[in-house]
Amino acid sequence: MWRNAGYNPPMNPTTPRPAISGLVLAGGRGLRMGGADKGLVDFRGRPMAASVIAALAPQVDEILISANRNLDIYAGFGYPVFADELTGFAGPLAGLHAGLARARHTLVATAPCDAPLLPADLVARLLAALLAHDAEIAVAATGGRSHPVFCLCRRTLLPALSAYLAEGGRKVDAWQRSRKRVEVGFDDVAEAFANLNSLADLPPSG
Repeated sequence: MWRNAGYNPPMNPTTPRPAISGLVLAGGRGLRMGGADKGLVDFRGRPMAASVIAALAPQVDEILISANRNLDIYAGFGYPVFADELTGFAGPLAGLHAGLARARHTLVATAPCDAPLLPADLVARLLAALLAHDAEIAVAATGGRSHPVFCLCRRTLLPALSAYLAEGGRKVDAWQRSRKRVEVGFDDVAEAFANLNSLADLPPSG
């Protein structure tokens, strides 16, 4: 496993940035939120997924949405929406698997639908580390802890991920650690990675 928790090399401004697909992961069951579709829960006057999309869209070249419920509502955001190919709410890796199969670009950045405070430079910092280390996956980390669903990965990982899922694997971190992965420090914006998993995590309305 590659590790880079402290230094984030800058991109060379003269080097064109490769095209990147952005994938919003909204396919969970929301059990800790009483079964609510987390991406559609209100956050500061709009659905949380809308805030994630607004933050991620300027950083990528296309937006895709992985959802297993309310696909018509998610489609109303104006971007392609699709369900997991694996049934039974198989977790974030199933959403990534479906996204890698549909992405138009060779790099795919992911963000969960319950992280509306997404950093504006998330993708740029992940990309710089991915290229500097010739890694397959770059993952955000804060306080020495990785956040696997905030990642940038190569679309060429699709066959390996398909095989892992076919064997019954479901753990995001375990699969990523089996690949060439670099961790990228975001301690300066650690609050951005605090997932809003329950109703108690949401700020007061009004």
